[in-house]
Amino acid sequence: MSRYEEAKAKYLTQGVDVDKAIETLKNIPISIHCWQGDDVTGFENVGGVLTGGIQTTGNYPGKARTPEELMADFEKAISLIPGKKRINLHASYAIFESEKAERDELKPEHFKKWVDFAKKNDIGVDFNPTFFSHEKAADSLTLTSPDDEKREFWIRHGIASRRIAAYFAKELGTHCLNNVWIPDGYKEIPADRLGPRMRLKDSLDRIFEEKLDGVVDCIESKVFGIGLEAYTVGSNEFCLSYAASKEGVYYLLDNGHFHPTEVVSDKIPSLLTFFDKIPLHVTRAVRWDSDHVVILEDEIKEIAKEIVRNNAEEKVLVGLDFFDASINRVAAWVIGTRNMQKALLYALLLPNAKLKALQDAGDFTEKLMLDEEMKTYPFGDVWEEYCRQSGVPADESWYKEVKQYEKDVLSKR
Repeated sequence: MSRYEEAKAKYLTQGVDVDKAIETLKNIPISIHCWQGDDVTGFENVGGVLTGGIQTTGNYPGKARTPEELMADFEKAISLIPGKKRINLHASYAIFESEKAERDELKPEHFKKWVDFAKKNDIGVDFNPTFFSHEKAADSLTLTSPDDEKREFWIRHGIASRRIAAYFAKELGTHCLNNVWIPDGYKEIPADRLGPRMRLKDSLDRIFEEKLDGVVDCIESKVFGIGLEAYTVGSNEFCLSYAASKEGVYYLLDNGHFHPTEVVSDKIPSLLTFFDKIPLHVTRAVRWDSDHVVILEDEIKEIAKEIVRNNAEEKVLVGLDFFDASINRVAAWVIGTRNMQKALLYALLLPNAKLKALQDAGDFTEKLMLDEEMKTYPFGDVWEEYCRQSGVPADESWYKEVKQYEKDVLSKR
């Protein structure tokens, strides 16, 4: 009997169908962010500076500098990642064949190469308007700016971005998540907290006014950013309230965008009570929203458990959001995405119905015992079988391919 067959038999003692778990995982798409490959630089300006209260640290060689390099690196990464994938793009990754267009004038044609790329690799596309790293966002005020000219510019950018998202959805035959996150806020305690939020509400109302097929709209909150420590306009309370009051707009949860003692895993079932979709960005916050590469830590497992135990695999739209320039960028993609998938597989291999029944019966002793014993069940053997069926390396041998790619390609940039 193979190790996988032994693992199946072991899990079956708890009523867990391992084959079903693997088939379920194969159909949970992970939206992988393009910006890990080039440190959130984009293609608008050579040597562009990242702004908006966020930053990437490190100077590991091999950063992608062109669309072709970024696409090649992304293809290398997804060749080592099992399961269903999507790519998440920012508007700043527009590809201009000739004359550059300003952000409020971006059109679907500027993203045709990304459509071709997605079709080639059989992946869906998600999208984000880019409200940072631009001269009109130098003061970190965009949709909330008291300067009417600036605010109108960013409103036009938001509208243009949604139309691009609709283009992706139509061309690829799958939804396109269009996520609005703004950096707007102040370093010092503001004299007016309400005014900026009223302007933000008006801006969002205008951006979301047009009905577009295939677009899943959402807004993303944040606690603070570098240089914006005292006040963030798009706070949790604002964004959640807006999404709850605006038909067709969802609230995106980023597990790096809350206070250190808050956990997104507890927020997922709360939102499932009221929303039919929950967009999600998974990252790893170390002391703050530092966007470290996702590892297989407890909170990632808890997030996965809430998705699985609530049968929300199609309701929670799982995406990643981290960027680390201190390590091999292709490896970062592979490590982070595989860890998200491992967390989901771990959750799928739990006797969730039995654990719930124990909770409802008030038998917290047996529930705790079973929770702990499941941690040493042969999860790794099932992961290896999942990777084998997906045609990717199951163990650390994938890293040899990345190191060879670094030698042949990345080191020559």
